Amino acid sequence: MTPSLTTRLLPPTYRPLFAHLEFRRLLPALAASDLGDGMSVVAVAWLAVLIAPPGQSGLVVGAAVAAYALPGAAGALIFGRRLRRLPPRRLLAADSWLRALLLGCVPLAWAAGILHPVLYVVLLAGSSVLHAWGSAGKYSLLSQMLPPDRRLAANALVSASTSASVIIGPALAGFLAAVVGPAWIIGVDAVSFALLAVQVGRLGDAAGAEATAAPIDTGRSAAGLHLLRRQPELLGVLALTWFFNFLYGPVEVALPLHVTDDLHSGAGLLGLYWTTFGVGAVLGALCAGALRKLPLWPVTLGIVVGWGLTLVPFGLGVSAGVSLVCFALGGVIYGPFTALSFTLFQDRTPAAWLTTVLAARGAALLTAAPVGTALGGPLSAAMEPRQVLAASGIATITLAVVAAVMRAWGKHRAHTKHVGEEA
Repeated sequence: MTPSLTTRLLPPTYRPLFAHLEFRRLLPALAASDLGDGMSVVAVAWLAVLIAPPGQSGLVVGAAVAAYALPGAAGALIFGRRLRRLPPRRLLAADSWLRALLLGCVPLAWAAGILHPVLYVVLLAGSSVLHAWGSAGKYSLLSQMLPPDRRLAANALVSASTSASVIIGPALAGFLAAVVGPAWIIGVDAVSFALLAVQVGRLGDAAGAEATAAPIDTGRSAAGLHLLRRQPELLGVLALTWFFNFLYGPVEVALPLHVTDDLHSGAGLLGLYWTTFGVGAVLGALCAGALRKLPLWPVTLGIVVGWGLTLVPFGLGVSAGVSLVCFALGGVIYGPFTALSFTLFQDRTPAAWLTTVLAARGAALLTAAPVGTALGGPLSAAMEPRQVLAASGIATITLAVVAAVMRAWGKHRAHTKHVGEEA
């Protein structure tokens, strides 16, 4: 099938993206790295179980999972002074090469018989140090590569790729783990990032022309957190996203307990919940591209309310079938949120500061879901799991109401100040 025919078969929102040569080349490489990370969700924890000393599996698994994600927050702060001056393409390539190199050492150490738990955790932690900067570079590169009216559709496709990897990656890893072992699956993840790094290196200079032309402020004022404090709207988007992810955290703890304690079922039903959610999230993310003509802030707040509403029926003791439908609908509603959030940042941030601001955003959000998940344990011990799910939903709805009130108050205050200055 020729590219022109493929383009004609796409929805109108996405056709211009696939007519863009560099985006068309970059998207498969991004999808490959997403799939590699999706497989590593299973492989990282399973390999930790295999190499853990007797009686210490829980400790090693927890350290490995945390090391695969959390050091990115520290990297965003430690390397900020140097990395914020680099163009987005080099940031994405640097993150990809680092992950390819260190993750690639895992299967080699496994084959050599020297993969001690400490070495394993160190390799995982090192591979994730530039994660926030790599993500910032990716979305900054998309912002530079495409005109403003195409950014939401591009973000939607990238977000859909991430959601799809959550569905396909773990299932594929579960099959491959029995055939080749989890260490080699992590090696496949390393190869996927090497492919991404090579593809990013092949992008033409036009992708970075805008960043090169923009005057970059390398002083303290260019630091992401400093800029966010001077941009109330961006700070509001970040705060909303942080609390949204935080309130999602308890769901990951309460849902398995709901399946076992309330519904008296097993892992099959739990897997079905996450599969329906993932499929819904992919569909929702793809639909986000059609929302570009709507005001982004009201739509974003509507998504927060909608996700909260889909959790409330859990607390009413509905059947598994009804709650599955609610969770799938929640995935559809939740799906566009990431694309919309990034688009708000891309549209409201000066081009010269976008990478730095997105790195600060990524560093802050890396803490949200883990903190919420940690809170989910004590909540599930104090309340029934279905009550925790409903409470998360009600709190999420409240978050949207508070955010809407604060935004309206901020706009009213700005208008009053403007009128006063004119008088």
